Parts: sequence; structure tokens; C-alpha cells
Amino acid sequence: MFFLYQIIISILLIFSPIIIFFRTLKNKEDQKRFKEKFSQINKKRKKGNLIWFHGASVGEIMSIIPIVKYYEKQKAINQILVTSSTLSSSKIIKKFSFNKTVHQFYPIDHFYFTNKFLNHWKPNIVFFIESEIWPCMFKNLSKKNIPLILLNARITKKTFNRWIKFKYFTKSIFEKISVAYPQNLETKNYLNKLNIRKIKILGNLKFTESNDDNFNNLSDKLKLQLKNKKIWIASSTHKNEEMFCIKTHLELKKKNKNLITIIIPRHVHRVNEIIKEIKKFNLNYARHSEKNYKLNGVEIYVVDTFGETKKFHNIGSSVFLGGSIIKRGGQNPLEAARFGAKILHGPNVDNFKDVYKLLKTLNISKKVNTSKQLASSITFKKNKLLGTKIKNIGEKILKKTIKELNNQINNEFKKT
Repeated sequence: MFFLYQIIISILLIFSPIIIFFRTLKNKEDQKRFKEKFSQINKKRKKGNLIWFHGASVGEIMSIIPIVKYYEKQKAINQILVTSSTLSSSKIIKKFSFNKTVHQFYPIDHFYFTNKFLNHWKPNIVFFIESEIWPCMFKNLSKKNIPLILLNARITKKTFNRWIKFKYFTKSIFEKISVAYPQNLETKNYLNKLNIRKIKILGNLKFTESNDDNFNNLSDKLKLQLKNKKIWIASSTHKNEEMFCIKTHLELKKKNKNLITIIIPRHVHRVNEIIKEIKKFNLNYARHSEKNYKLNGVEIYVVDTFGETKKFHNIGSSVFLGGSIIKRGGQNPLEAARFGAKILHGPNVDNFKDVYKLLKTLNISKKVNTSKQLASSITFKKNKLLGTKIKNIGEKILKKTIKELNNQINNEFKKT
């Protein structure tokens, strides 16, 4: 089965130049750095101990930033490698002023590229985040006796059913994991069924946060313009959900003056498509990238830049989380909740079932099915007390996680 997997990857490699070309046109690939995915590495590996974190995209990378910040200060660690697969996540990393940390795009899961990658970086220990399972990389890590930790692991029923179809192949992959730290009980149960040797729940890392003014604060000019407006935020929206939010704006507009709806699409390259929808309703709009700080008459404010979401969550009293009206399993509501915002979402939140269950218990979140329901649920007043509760949960999880990782890392360093 592994041989067949590598054949499929090898066939896809033949078409990779075409795939990369079209992804670059859609602004989904870095025009220069895409070569890193083929293990064309132009950064040096420093002497000494190196730890490696890998997460697929923005959400996974943001969840480990507090951990990376902690290890930046540890003398025993000489270098931290962070890899991810998406352009947006690479742009997020650039916003942090790290000294020891270097970012690379994750290599294609082919025996040649993964082996070349590992021979260059030679990590002492590796942490893969959430549901990042890569057969070839796992096999090569095992061959080189490099410990592999699955951190904040997440396995859904859908992914479990997919893996279990290939029982022996799956066993050969998951047995390479030294320790797994699931983010919820559902994942723990599935990991048990997949015969992971060591499993321990520490909590969901997405409750943690990175305190950084570059991410938290909008410019003074924009804050001044928004100060006397009634604002609500539609965050991480997907196709068709912007229309849902535009209709909500029209409902709210009937009873509220000085109303601004802030739309933050999940994928920035869709902005022109979203603006076409806004124009159909003759609504005045502004794009964040244009830095137009005169918002008189503006009704829809579209955030078309990377890494700005947290700044808007900081000022929002009500935040609708996308990926929940359509069937995408929902997006992470915790960042907005930490700032004391009321969380609103559609019926499809399977990706964060445990999180939403807690938020509902704390009376922070509410499910809506229609634009009218969303409009009637929006408030323009924050609840900072509830936000503090979420932050406290995150701090406890972070402390437990760092303590556990220290044990794993120190044990490995003793061997070298």
C-alpha cells in the first residue's frame, strides 16, 4: 500500500508545474518560495539542538505561537523550525519578530523530498499539529529514530472512517507516533482504536493566545472612524456566506443607524467576487487594503489583507463565524470569544463541537439558521468577564502543555 501511495505521489509530481502555475495565478502559492515544497532549501541549519513544529495552515500555526515564543527563550534550544503548507500561514509567521525560528514550506510527501528535507534539518524532535498525518515523512522520521509527537491531535469520525479502510497501511503509519496529545475525548477514542502507544489529554491549544500588539490593535485613525459606529463582524466567511451576511446587514439597517458590517473572508483571493455581490445591493463598501480612513457612508468594510483578523475581533461585540452555514464544519471561535464577543454560528460546527458546547454552556455562543435570526441575535456590547474566563482556560492548557513538552524535549536532548 505504501508503494502504491508513492506511485500516486510520483504521478502527481509530473503535473505539479501546471498545478503550481495555476495556484500562483490565484495567489495561493509564493512565486519564489514554492520551490521549498520540492526541498529546495536556502536556509542554514544552525549547530546544536533543533525542534520542529509543523501545522497545515493559519489556525494550526497560531495555536503553537505561544509555545514557539516560550522556546525562543530557552538556551538549550538553538533553532526552531516551523513548517506549514499555505501562503497565508507563511505571511502570518513573518509578522512575528523571532530570533531562533525559521519558516519553511512543508515538502511534498515523496521519499526523495522528505529524505532530503530531514538530512538538511536533522531535527532532534518533531511536533505535528492536529490532523497532519504524512505517511512518507512518518516513515523517514522512524528510520532516523527521530521522535514524532502528535500535538493537539484531532481525528474526526469522517477521517477515522477513511483511515480504517486501509487497516494495515494505517497501522504502519500511526505506530510511528511516539506520543499523541488529543484536543478532545472523541479524538482520544479514535486514537485508541488506531493503536497509538501513548495518549494523554492536555486540552485544546486553540484556547491559548499570543499577546502581540501587532496583531491586537488597529491603527488609531481607523479606530477613530469606527468609534461612533455600530459594528458587527462576519469572520472567516466562505462562498455564499457573504450573501447571508449582506442580507443580515439589510435587516439590521432597518433599526440601526451608523451601521458597518465588517466581512473578513476565509480566502482573501475571493474579495473581488464578494464585492460584486455587495454591488448588487447598491451598498457602499471599502477595502481595508486601500487604507481609506474616511468611512462616512460606508456600510460594508471588507478586510482583504492577511493576518488582520485578531485586530477586528478585538473591537467586535458580535462575531459570526463562517464555514458554519455551508457544510465546512465551522471555524475557530475562540479568538473572538477571548475578547468578550458574542459568538454566532450556523448549524455546521463539527470541527469545534467541544468548543461550542463549552461556549454555549457559558452563554457565549448562539446558533442561527437564517439572516433574520442572525440580525436579531447581534448585540453591540461586549462581555469582557466571559472573555476573561476563556483566557484563563487557555493559560492553564498552555502551562500543562509546556510542562509535558519540556519532559519530551529534555529526555531527547539527554540522548545527544
